[in-house]
Amino acid sequence: MRVFLYTSVVLLYVVSQFMSGSVIRYSTGILAMAALIVSAFYARGVYAISGTVFFVVGTILFLYHDYPWHTFILHFEPVLGLLSLFFVLPFMNSLIRVGRYDQSLSSWLQHKITDMSTLYRRSFSVCHLLGLFLNIATVPLLVKSLRVALREFPQQMANKFYTQNLLRAYALCLTWNPMEVMISTTIDITHVRYYMILPILLSMSIIMTIIDWLLSFYKYRDLPLTSGTQHTERPDQVHRKAIQLLAMLVVFIFVISSAQHVLHKSFLFCVVISLVPVSLLWAMFMGKAKRYMVIAAEHWKERTKGLANYFFMFLSAGLFVEMLVNSRFRDILVMLFQKGVEQTIWLYLMIAGYFLVTSFCGFHPLVGLTLLASLLQPILSMIPAVPLAIVLISCSLATVMYSPYNISVSILAEELQANPYRIGIWNIAFALGYMTVSIFVAISIERIF
Repeated sequence: MRVFLYTSVVLLYVVSQFMSGSVIRYSTGILAMAALIVSAFYARGVYAISGTVFFVVGTILFLYHDYPWHTFILHFEPVLGLLSLFFVLPFMNSLIRVGRYDQSLSSWLQHKITDMSTLYRRSFSVCHLLGLFLNIATVPLLVKSLRVALREFPQQMANKFYTQNLLRAYALCLTWNPMEVMISTTIDITHVRYYMILPILLSMSIIMTIIDWLLSFYKYRDLPLTSGTQHTERPDQVHRKAIQLLAMLVVFIFVISSAQHVLHKSFLFCVVISLVPVSLLWAMFMGKAKRYMVIAAEHWKERTKGLANYFFMFLSAGLFVEMLVNSRFRDILVMLFQKGVEQTIWLYLMIAGYFLVTSFCGFHPLVGLTLLASLLQPILSMIPAVPLAIVLISCSLATVMYSPYNISVSILAEELQANPYRIGIWNIAFALGYMTVSIFVAISIERIF
């Protein structure tokens, strides 16, 4: 039932982008409400708690504003694009598995590793590349691959290695990944073109990677490795597959940009409608189309059933944000951000502080970004778009490294049987440094251009 319901919501959302009218809007709203109710029975953990709080507060605000009761179901629409992206991501994940890209890179991770410093850089690179396509599934995959090499070290040292290595690499790969929902949402907020910010984001990712590798070199250079698993594939095969992955990413970016130019739709929507066709065409290019369709169908069905957490939290959050936008509290927050227009450095620092605070209050960064978009709306025309996009993307994605409520930290904490707050503390300094660099880059761009 969940698969059919979630599929119906997403398909109707896609149709609504090309057809307008009250029938489409109310039909979408009814299905979204049904998906919310069904998801409530399956949501677990922080998603269930956050979703319940968002829904209750949003409903109270709806009643307080005395809106017509039949408009209640219309307030879920803003988050349907985000949920649609989660809906289609399994098709890309399946392509990586069919092409054995994940196995090849994981195998390369164990090739001729003699010390912890080299292992850190190698696993960082593998996590960065796989994270572009496998998303959060990269973290548990590499934890399993690293366990053999790290079993001889004390548990706390090994856990700190996992945390700093994997979460930093994952966050930095998301910084420039066109499939990352924080990037597509930011692009739709600021109306910048992806190709305008890609070189900047990629350069920042490289800079932070170099800084992290230097830190790891001085930390782990005197720690040799005496155990490990032998490499099973030739290095040239691994390099070829890495090049194929990067080529596929370039093709995907080109298709998204072309779709956006032709259709004049949001960047997020173009990512949603482009992902499945590009994945299928690449499977045909590899000569594995039939196998891909079988595996993708099974994987998509399994992952779609597991979307209850996302549907419950984000649909509830959509209602909450929509109602908060029209409340007096929103006016107070808008006034605070407006004070930063004359000195944008203060505005950028406020944005960084906003994500830092909300990430520890149980807000998913996507919920925080959606709310922040409404707060910045009155002053968007007065702020340089590209620098603002850089700060929004970097500060929101920095939470991937430290927020105890972020799925990346939660999954790693579960894998390591560790406290998510302790994991966050191990990365908080690096995350703050990353946000500081993004603010410095944004101010520099303003001064230069």
